Amino acid sequence: MTEPFTPADAAAVEAQLGRESRGVHGVGHRCPCGNPDVVTTQPRLPNGTPFPTTYYLTCPRAASRIGTLEGSGVMKQMQERLAEDPELAAAYAAAHERYLAARAEIAAEHGLDVPEIEGISAGGMPDRVKCLHVLAGQSLAMGRGVNPLGDEVLDELGAWWESGPCVESPCV
Repeated sequence: MTEPFTPADAAAVEAQLGRESRGVHGVGHRCPCGNPDVVTTQPRLPNGTPFPTTYYLTCPRAASRIGTLEGSGVMKQMQERLAEDPELAAAYAAAHERYLAARAEIAAEHGLDVPEIEGISAGGMPDRVKCLHVLAGQSLAMGRGVNPLGDEVLDELGAWWESGPCVESPCV
């Protein structure tokens, strides 16, 4: 469930990303520290660019840990498992469909038509594993049980928030 994107959230996300956020629809998930760690984005950015990444991971600590995980070869292992495990492949394809449906709802809410990305979700879904950041973002925003590989990524990350907020929550 997406929460409103407040000025304080915008300031926190800008500090996390080192730049102003673009096309934000709302907060997809909050870190236990209270800052957004996933924002939901509109499928077309304000400058007109199509943007298929509906669930954008903003927390630099989580993103860094995922980058390390990607470098370990886990994506290749996940890809191999998708080819060998029909149940996993079906669950991953269902996650792709849920992703598309959520993006369509956001597009409708904003009166957007984005045919350039029709049928394209993110992260390689429905049959590849290309970006663990996106898969984790979907699992955080939509909840566990939606994307099995995103859930696995979250399991591997551990409690990235334990040492405190990744950025100080600016007063706005």
